[in-house]
Amino acid sequence: MHCRIELTGKSAGSHFAERHWYSLSPVSILLLPIAICFGIVVFIRRTLYRYGILKSVRLNVPVIVVGNLTVGGTGKTPLVLWVVEMLRAAGKQPGIVLRGYGGHGGDALEAVSGSDEVRLVGDEAMLLADRAQCPVWTGRNRAVAAQALLAAYPHCDVIVCDDGLQHYRLARDLEIAVEDERGHGNGLMLPAGPMREPASRRVDATVVNSNGPVSRTRRSKVFHMKLSASGFQRVDGHGGTFEVIEFAGKRLHAVAGIGNPQRFFELLRSMGLNVTPHAFPDHHTFTSTELEFNDCDAVLMTEKDAVKCRAFARQDMYALRVVAEPDPAFADVILKVFDGRTPA
Repeated sequence: MHCRIELTGKSAGSHFAERHWYSLSPVSILLLPIAICFGIVVFIRRTLYRYGILKSVRLNVPVIVVGNLTVGGTGKTPLVLWVVEMLRAAGKQPGIVLRGYGGHGGDALEAVSGSDEVRLVGDEAMLLADRAQCPVWTGRNRAVAAQALLAAYPHCDVIVCDDGLQHYRLARDLEIAVEDERGHGNGLMLPAGPMREPASRRVDATVVNSNGPVSRTRRSKVFHMKLSASGFQRVDGHGGTFEVIEFAGKRLHAVAGIGNPQRFFELLRSMGLNVTPHAFPDHHTFTSTELEFNDCDAVLMTEKDAVKCRAFARQDMYALRVVAEPDPAFADVILKVFDGRTPA
């Protein structure tokens, strides 16, 4: 079984993180004074919101934030999809709000499933619109985006925010931090380490996307989660679902422009696929020539990357669909947000 990681110059950011954020290197130590200053700014900003000097917007419906204390992909978006499906099964009508990283749509823009507006709303928003089948709105100011969503879809009775733990402008009823096997790395704040906020920051629940043991004491309830593959689909939307057996023995190239491309490549490898991986920066905008490989029968990619490749999709491009499977008890934590909640 072969899985050789090819790090191009375009993926230098993730390479830097692997070398310096997840160990205590001379570079991370050198950046420590800047990290201390960043930490002070984070503390002051959070304190100003805590004491009401900076005002938060509280909506008439519950707000559930699924985010990170660290930089880098940990599996937030699949978990958001699971939360939305669980809420819908419980009789709720959720809507999704997110920053829309990589998009250029302003403060409030709806992501419409199947559209070609990924450059406006961003790749994560388009993926969520395709998969969640509920209102999805993006904006730099998530409070404004959430208000616009509720104005357009007044039947929505809960907002799920993909990322946004640090966006205090939008008041929230439940905070969920997602981690993976990398944990908090060296534990240092940006840019010396991967931390957006200190590891001591309180959240209501932590979901660990890893099968390994929980090695640290956390100030929240801890739940495990795994990501499972549920088949491949052609990026051009034709042909239905393809099972892994259909790629056995073929010459495969895998591309990933996500926060942790290694996880995607390892998932393919665990499925028995022999791939040559190509890592790109998170939210990378692909061109058709970047996905042309010699000796290639099929190009495999993530769903988040696939939404950016529809315009030039070939018949040999496939996206792997993954689903989150958190501990069953995690649903109870989410549903409790509706107990005794007083509208704003």
